[in-house]
Amino acid sequence: MESNQFKHIHIGSFIRQCVVERQIDIPRICNFLDCKEEEILKMYEEENISSDVLLKWSKLLEYDFFRLYSAHLLLFTPNPMTRKTTSQNSSKLPQFRKNMYSPEIIDFMLEKISKKEMTIPEIVERYNIGKTTLYKWTKRYQLPKEDK
Repeated sequence: MESNQFKHIHIGSFIRQCVVERQIDIPRICNFLDCKEEEILKMYEEENISSDVLLKWSKLLEYDFFRLYSAHLLLFTPNPMTRKTTSQNSSKLPQFRKNMYSPEIIDFMLEKISKKEMTIPEIVERYNIGKTTLYKWTKRYQLPKEDK
């Protein structure tokens, strides 16, 4: 898996690919989304789609398209330790558990390690994934242990 897949997200093309793979017919999509075929075809060309429409696509296709954006955030945002932040406890926004890594992210990181494209310390620095987490992944998936 390439990290570039998550760097530039053209959501319409991901949706189209999922529709093709799941062999969903246009009338069913139109009925579910309450729109016309032309609107569906236009959505396939859109780089961005409103979150409420994306949620409907996710339900129809049984695929969490929002995870594409979560993967982007994990891979391409700066380390939070390097910037000043406001207190998380004072926020009224929902607070989530520490990063939950998708199988695609885990595979991507393990591939970087196994192909010796990056070391564990380099991944820790660049992607802010805990060293302990990476070592657990390498042990769980039986990759050769890397020197510090």
